Amino acid sequence: MVGTANNGRLRLAFSLVNGSQDLDLSSAPASNAGSECGGIEFTREDVEALVNEKMKYKNKFNYKERCENMMEYIKRLRLCIKWFQELEGEYAFEQEKLRNALELTERRCSEMEVALNNKEEELNLIILELRKSLASLQDKLAKEESEKKAAVDSLTKEKEARTSIERSQASLSEELEKVQGELDGANQRIASINDMYKLLQEYNSSLQLYNSKLQTDLDTAHETIKRGEKERSAIVENLHTLRGQHKSLQDQLMSSIASQDEVMKQKDALLNEVACLRMELHQTREDREHYQQQVQSLAAEVSKYKELATNSSELEEKCLSQGNQIQILHDQLAVAERKLQMSDMSIFETRNEFEGQKKLIEELQNRLEDAEFKLIEGEKLRKKLHNTILELKGNIRVFCRVRPQLPDDSSSNQAKVFSYPTSMEYLGRGIDMTQNAQKHSFTFDKVFMPDASQEEVFVEISQLVQSALDGYKVCIFAYGQTGSGKTYTMMGKPGQPDEKGLIPRSLEQIFQTKQALQPQGWRYEMQVSMLEIYNETIRDLLSTNKDASRIENGVAGKQYTIKHDANGNTQVSDLTIVDVQSSREVKYLLDRAAHSRSVGKTQMNEQSSRSHFVFTMRITGVNESTEQEVQGVLNLIDLAGSERLSKSGSTGDRLKETQAINKSLSSLADVIFALAKKEDHVPFRNSKLTYLLQPCLGGDSKTLMFVNISPEPSSAGESLCSLRFAARVNACEIGTPRRQLNMRTSESRLSYG
Repeated sequence: MVGTANNGRLRLAFSLVNGSQDLDLSSAPASNAGSECGGIEFTREDVEALVNEKMKYKNKFNYKERCENMMEYIKRLRLCIKWFQELEGEYAFEQEKLRNALELTERRCSEMEVALNNKEEELNLIILELRKSLASLQDKLAKEESEKKAAVDSLTKEKEARTSIERSQASLSEELEKVQGELDGANQRIASINDMYKLLQEYNSSLQLYNSKLQTDLDTAHETIKRGEKERSAIVENLHTLRGQHKSLQDQLMSSIASQDEVMKQKDALLNEVACLRMELHQTREDREHYQQQVQSLAAEVSKYKELATNSSELEEKCLSQGNQIQILHDQLAVAERKLQMSDMSIFETRNEFEGQKKLIEELQNRLEDAEFKLIEGEKLRKKLHNTILELKGNIRVFCRVRPQLPDDSSSNQAKVFSYPTSMEYLGRGIDMTQNAQKHSFTFDKVFMPDASQEEVFVEISQLVQSALDGYKVCIFAYGQTGSGKTYTMMGKPGQPDEKGLIPRSLEQIFQTKQALQPQGWRYEMQVSMLEIYNETIRDLLSTNKDASRIENGVAGKQYTIKHDANGNTQVSDLTIVDVQSSREVKYLLDRAAHSRSVGKTQMNEQSSRSHFVFTMRITGVNESTEQEVQGVLNLIDLAGSERLSKSGSTGDRLKETQAINKSLSSLADVIFALAKKEDHVPFRNSKLTYLLQPCLGGDSKTLMFVNISPEPSSAGESLCSLRFAARVNACEIGTPRRQLNMRTSESRLSYG
């Protein structure tokens, strides 16, 4: 069903996908006026009416009128497709323009971002250095401030000490002056005392002389007294006579004794005065020594205070220099802060510019996404119209896939063999092959280049797989030489989910769509069978009877026959049919069939498929609300590869297998050529393969062929033959597909459509 998307999701109308706005196809660029469409424009309603238009005939047996109407309808469809291609070209041009603008903007943005990052790194480094410098300066400043504070404190203390010292110095100076005055007075007194001492010494000496004189006088007086006593004694004798003389002499003696006592008293007084003077002199000397010591201590303190004054001046100079350094550091810090502020402003401006460029890029990306979305929707609509034309014409669709280079391949560059046109008309549909300096061009419904993934390939056939659920007979088969990638395309690589082939992906889509359609009242039943045609013999790959599937001497243990009924259905007698409910069950059956399939080693392929593998799923769907019943058939076929005996080196059983494969493929070519020439007799019965595919090749089935190509230059001959055969297949008209839709009936047996 064309209107249903992948994985069971319903496709929205072209206008709804574009933001619920009507598709005004007439809004295409004015360049269409000079195209082959002659200025004709199509609206959404015109396209839907054209696609959904049903032929009305006055006389259904008037084939000429029907043919003319059909040709006119096809002409209008081609005109619509041509108009869409031109519109697609305009969209592609605009998309390329937007992409170039986006790339230019992204380059500028990347350059700007790189410059911004470099600038930011430089600024970060500068900021880091400034921060380090700031931290060191702050530490240094704190240290200097602490030192300054300590110096100021010490200076204050020194000033206070200096002030106190100056005060004490002033008081000491005053005291010193007083002491100096006292010292001068003491010196004067000492001088006077010395003078007095000299005088006293002179007086003492004179007294001593006087004393000695008195002593001599005393001695003389004693002698005189002695003499007088002697005379007294003499006189005593004459006392009486001399009593008068004696009395006078006694008076003289008493007077001399009194005068002598007075002299002795004066001498004692003088001696006492000399002793006092000596004591005063000693005391004066001691006071002088004490004052001299005080003067020396005061001089030492004065010198100390002078040293402190010089140290305080040095500290003041050091504090002044540190203050200047601190001011310089403050200036440097202010400059660094200004630079940091300027860098922050530059970063802010750069960020604003970057945000503006980012918004511009986002806007361009949104426009590009819108253009791509419109282009994709236009491509979907073109495919829908193209598929409609192919269904009306009844052509077999052909997809071409080129296998990528493998490590075991030759090192030749595949560009020498294959190239792909880049023009809008042939982009994704054309392939050019060069052989012996001669170029061969082919055009198919789709061409997959070597880098195409399994997902990309499946997206192109997903609508065809969906048709099986809608009640159509669908047949997809892979054709090509040995080693060209047919089995990889159909089955993929086991154990690698990203490289699953068409068969596993088709089954996943079918079961997902089955679940999605349950709310609409649809209930589906699936039946699966798998067989292979080996040496023109049918083998049941799901049979549990080993004797039935064993082949001895080229003859199968059990014979299967192919029968076609009047409704175009095909039956294989005694074939194992399995009811399935999930893709996991089918995967188990596929693994089981893969182990039973005939493979062999040749010089062209390590694991060459030696048989034609046919997977069939019969789908029966019933809508419980409408009681409608659809019956669809999905045939997925992996053909054995064609090969030349000279290259494969097959012998023995491999030789027989090669001959049988080439014979069946040759019969398939004969059928295709007969269909292309529209001959009355088509040799479907020449091989089991063509007879089994008769409803797909000559009935009302939707048929698609994958032609797989090897990129090796040594396989250029076989590749050219495969491409030519595919072109013939693409030109065949097999009839219009018919949907099998009727009221609910009992279940029928599995058949090949």
